[in-house]
Amino acid sequence: MVSIKKIYVIIALTFLVAGLSIVAFTTWYTVDESEQAVILTFGKSEEEINEPGLHFKLPWPIQSVETLSKETYSLQFGYKENEGEIQDFPSETKMITGDENIVLADLVVQWKITDPTKYLYNADNPEEILYDATSASLRSIVGSSKIDDALTSGKAEIEADVRDLLSSLIDKYDIGISILAVKLQDVELPNDKVRKAFTDVTDARETMNTKLNEASKYQNKKMNEAQGEKAALMSKALGDKAARIETARGDVAIFDKLYEEYRKNPDITKKRLVIETIEQVLPQSEVYIMNDDGNTMKYFPIRPLEKEQPKEEKGSEKNG
Repeated sequence: MVSIKKIYVIIALTFLVAGLSIVAFTTWYTVDESEQAVILTFGKSEEEINEPGLHFKLPWPIQSVETLSKETYSLQFGYKENEGEIQDFPSETKMITGDENIVLADLVVQWKITDPTKYLYNADNPEEILYDATSASLRSIVGSSKIDDALTSGKAEIEADVRDLLSSLIDKYDIGISILAVKLQDVELPNDKVRKAFTDVTDARETMNTKLNEASKYQNKKMNEAQGEKAALMSKALGDKAARIETARGDVAIFDKLYEEYRKNPDITKKRLVIETIEQVLPQSEVYIMNDDGNTMKYFPIRPLEKEQPKEEKGSEKNG
């Protein structure tokens, strides 16, 4: 009897120690800064934990914890990179453009888990759904684009359209994922001959665009020069116009004064005009008036007086 009691005691103590151990090890849990957690009560999601640190929960099997990363994931569509080696999957990336050309297109989708509960329980394999949605979105956008856009300048627009369509699909599937970015890696033609022909066409088009830009630049330069010359001529014409108007006004004023003097003393004014006209026509000559008796007299000795006056002024300055 004693031995059986000891056995029961040992078993009871074993269960007690096991229970206490379970309580001790399953009551507390830690969430890192790069993690997020979901508290499950009897398998049902009850609470999401985003704050890092030590947290308390009810012991197992009442409550359990599922932890997920907060990191940004990259989905590689059409290829796989492993330790620097790239493996292509052309059968997955081959698609038809809107103008019925075949291209190979692969891309990278950056995504993260924003709703852990939906990510864990709304779908069996959320990443597979994301991959299929990426394929459908890319084929849809490329299928409505021209090959020139897919291979050259339209890549940015294709990326934006793929991101919008993929985001709308993921929102409809409601699997707790958010799309951060979509980046086309390579878009190329399926064989070397077609690729070379398209490259030649693209080079010719770029050359044409370069020549058109140069011609437009030359045209703008000549137009600016012509506009500048036009402005200069207009300015000069306006200046000449103003000068002639002022000259005319001055001539009119002189004429008015001469006419006034002429009206007062016609004979004197007439003789003076004749003499001044002779001085203008013959600037180096000296004017004399002949009397009826044959004698002569100097009529208007202005120049000798003008020559003598500066000498006198200079002499007075020296004396001063």
